[in-house]
Amino acid sequence: MENLCPNLKSRNSQVIEMISTTFLLLGLALCLHVAECTPKTTPPDNIVFSALNCRKHSAVLTDFGGVGDGKTSNTKAFASAINKLSGLASDGGAMLIVPPGKWLTGSFNLTSHFTLYIHKDAVLLGSQDESEWPEVAILPSYGRGRDAPRRLSSLIFGTNLTDVVVTGGNGTIDGQGAPWWKKFRNGELNVTRPYLIQILFSNQVQISNLTLVNSPSWNVHTIYCSDVVIQWMTVLAPIDSPNTDGINPDSCTNTRIEDCYIVSGDDCIAVKSGWDQYGNKVGMPTQQLVIRRLTCISPDSATIALGSEMSGGVQDVRIEDITAINTQSGVRIKTAVGRGSFVRDIYVRRMFMKTMKYVFWMTGSYGEHPDNGFDPKALPEIKRINYRDIVAENVTYSARLDGITNDPFTGICISNVTITLTEKPKMLQWNCTNVEGVTSNVTPPACDLLPEKKPMECPFPEDRLPIEDVKLKSCSIASTVA
Repeated sequence: MENLCPNLKSRNSQVIEMISTTFLLLGLALCLHVAECTPKTTPPDNIVFSALNCRKHSAVLTDFGGVGDGKTSNTKAFASAINKLSGLASDGGAMLIVPPGKWLTGSFNLTSHFTLYIHKDAVLLGSQDESEWPEVAILPSYGRGRDAPRRLSSLIFGTNLTDVVVTGGNGTIDGQGAPWWKKFRNGELNVTRPYLIQILFSNQVQISNLTLVNSPSWNVHTIYCSDVVIQWMTVLAPIDSPNTDGINPDSCTNTRIEDCYIVSGDDCIAVKSGWDQYGNKVGMPTQQLVIRRLTCISPDSATIALGSEMSGGVQDVRIEDITAINTQSGVRIKTAVGRGSFVRDIYVRRMFMKTMKYVFWMTGSYGEHPDNGFDPKALPEIKRINYRDIVAENVTYSARLDGITNDPFTGICISNVTITLTEKPKMLQWNCTNVEGVTSNVTPPACDLLPEKKPMECPFPEDRLPIEDVKLKSCSIASTVA
């Protein structure tokens, strides 16, 4: 692997070093003073972690009756704790610590100026009791749930929040999704499966340093949010699990996703902004998005998908330093007649891919619709899509680029790309219809619709997005005497 993937080796070394450093900074469970709460355990020495903001007050879940035996429901304990701590928002905010143990729980709601910290030896277990997953309102830009008209709350849920952090010492959230996957496959669902983390209508959001496994459906979904940082996440799902997208930024502005490792049954990252006429009406694009240092394994889906629910628009997306292994496609665009809106100003550079079906894939006929109310005249505008500095090995197809009749995808630029093929590659390496653009220094040579130009580099912005300059603070949980 050393010769095949030097960048991946270096990146993995950095990941191991950073994770090891994080583990060294973590201790055992603790319970600190919070208004009118008496600690029940003796806390350790300092725990240090990075966050958008540090909190003045802290408490541990066991202060509120939490039992970490993997059998007792902690849904009420989480609700009681967060309700109590929400009163401290105006006094420096508060943090709830989930100590070592297995903490069975249904859905619970976060609050503003709040940190949920999951200890490295803690596991949150998603309840198998569906009564602990309440129904929530349909997302206005979707018009219905994805599996069924109604939808359930996520395990960790928050709406209309400011300054909320979900982090830990690489603690685990296990959605125990297998029964949900079985119901989905058998057509037994009458409600949309829950996600693990969903944050709506919020700003200053951080989700970091966690391991998410076996989500019933999507893992992380931020929607109608701004100023979002998602980093150092490990997301694991069986590669045949249905719709277990890793991270889905949706109608969000100013988002940074970095240093994540995702194994998924669906897209590792899916960039969205609403579904057909509902997304058109809400009209909230995903924009000012940076994705970097991602490693993805997803044999049946994309490393990063733009769409297919993109009806609020997707623009100014910057993707760099990506590794994909045994994955169906690289950065894929998915759209359809009826979506309307746009995907534009997309910039991709420095990708390494190994064992891929497609390197480049754009689809203009991804025809799922929420209902029959979509406008068949609503055509998406796909333009200024830029890829450069890509190495791909053991590839079956170089590209499949399918625009829409009378609505071509334009301004496609691909430069400095080297693709080596599998032992049994497809004869037609570049299959292109209804697309326009240029290529430069691309092997194998592209289709006639993307002619070779003199040596050139496709653009990548030199400016920085505001979210790139947001620095996390070093926070600590100081020990006290019980």
